[in-house]
Amino acid sequence: MPHALSMPAPGFQAIILCGPGSSFPTFTANPDENPKALIPIANRPMVWYPIDFCYRMGVTSITLICPPSSAPAITAAMNTNPHLTGLPLPKPDLLAPKDLDQNTGTAQIFRLPEVRAIVKGDFIVLPCDLVCEIGGETLIESWMVKEAGLGGATGGGHEFPGPKMAVGGEKGGRRGGLGVWYQTKGETAIKGEETDFIATSPLEPGPAPPSKTSLLSHVSKLVYSVPTDTLNDITEEKKSLPVRHGLIRAHSRIRMLSSHRDAHIYIFPAWVIDMINRNEHMDSIGEDVIGWWAKAGWQDGLPEKLGLPEIFNNPNPSGNDDNMLDNAPADESDFASLSTTWTSKLEPTGTPHPNLKSEVPPMLAYVHPSKGKDPLPLIRRVDTAPLLLSVSLQLAKLESIEQVGREAASPFAHTNKVAYPQGIASKTTVTRPDCLLAENVTVEEKSAIKECVIGANCQIKEGAKLTRCLLMDGVVVGKGCKLTDCLLGRRSEIGEDSILQNCEVQENLLVDPHTEDKNNKIMSSEGMEATEEELQESLGDEDDAIVDSVDSDIGFAA
Repeated sequence: MPHALSMPAPGFQAIILCGPGSSFPTFTANPDENPKALIPIANRPMVWYPIDFCYRMGVTSITLICPPSSAPAITAAMNTNPHLTGLPLPKPDLLAPKDLDQNTGTAQIFRLPEVRAIVKGDFIVLPCDLVCEIGGETLIESWMVKEAGLGGATGGGHEFPGPKMAVGGEKGGRRGGLGVWYQTKGETAIKGEETDFIATSPLEPGPAPPSKTSLLSHVSKLVYSVPTDTLNDITEEKKSLPVRHGLIRAHSRIRMLSSHRDAHIYIFPAWVIDMINRNEHMDSIGEDVIGWWAKAGWQDGLPEKLGLPEIFNNPNPSGNDDNMLDNAPADESDFASLSTTWTSKLEPTGTPHPNLKSEVPPMLAYVHPSKGKDPLPLIRRVDTAPLLLSVSLQLAKLESIEQVGREAASPFAHTNKVAYPQGIASKTTVTRPDCLLAENVTVEEKSAIKECVIGANCQIKEGAKLTRCLLMDGVVVGKGCKLTDCLLGRRSEIGEDSILQNCEVQENLLVDPHTEDKNNKIMSSEGMEATEEELQESLGDEDDAIVDSVDSDIGFAA
């Protein structure tokens, strides 16, 4: 699909992290041949979506980072897959650092010498499993207005003390960053989807109200961020949510969100690389880099612990570096509810707290609205099988370019809902408004296909009934089969008269005729053994297990 590139973003480069995908064990049992980045979402390789996001925002300096073992498969796909070969020029680069493996943390990646060598200035970090319909240029615009100044030359709305040095493209002071969070509840809620607990504080209004197309009304300052699972462990242990008075003194209004998720879209200034390299305890971008940075703006002593005065060439005296949630009871304010709320002031404002680290550039949060007059643009991480099915079926409902024209169509719309209509036999039901059928799909008589995504070269035999299913390329569904809420891997075959419900079928697997199964991952014995071995390894090494949990947010190790 051709792209209309927006105004370029000079100096920006995008880094897309492509992990092997152990969170999809059914479809990545052999991650060297089938890495996560190539799993199809609505008949396009997963990595196509963040690459397309970059081109739409005008960023053409794109680097995919993957483990060396996955590089050949991704390189082959970039050279042969029609969706990837159809991308605009210049093509993305592929970097496979020699020391990168599936247990490498997302922050650790940026300490690898090969990655440090390619980051030349301000940069954007994306996961390979991102599906984002909003225009990235609007995010960059919001970041520039608040942090970089128009054109990135003035330092935006923040002037920080210290020498005015042009380091990594920064002028007139140090820039902050911007991340994206979205609501996980609503019509498309997926049971068990990961969430993050964040606290934000409103920004001071600008001299003029933002335009209707601007995202600034949904941008605030991030003051705390932690995975909800981690927060639940802490509150269960302490029987409360302890919050330092320093946070309340620094920010009199705090909004707490517990059902949102970090999209792992980060606009970072160049100095963040220095912070990561100075702090070897930072393993994860989402939990460590963002979490510590958010607290550094209000927690006394934390900027010194992170080495920010040295990075900014503006030394400050050391102070207390206690974690916000590791405080004595005497210094706690207990919030009974974790739902969205605003806190009131604990004390009159006027004179800032004497130890407030106001010179730390802020981490901003764009919180995607959950309601609107028109259908809201889609933002979603697709890092589990239920999300893969849900998002693919949601994209299948988009009107095609043929129906509404290129200008009115979604950036994710396909040219046609059914790419090979002559393959559909008569006396067959295909509900085209909610289905998507790729090239060379054949459907025999008396079959019924409702709310499905079917990949290229699939065969649906006579009398088969498919409802809310995703079929990857080359799948064969036998005569008389009844499949509901199923995901079928590449070149798998379902024997005739089988009845499957809520099942995942591994690639290249033959399911015997007359099989009846539900709520199951149908895999070969080798695939099951590989999955069990990975699980045992993660449970057997506590440090590795922690890294696995952290890295699942962006695609490495889970």
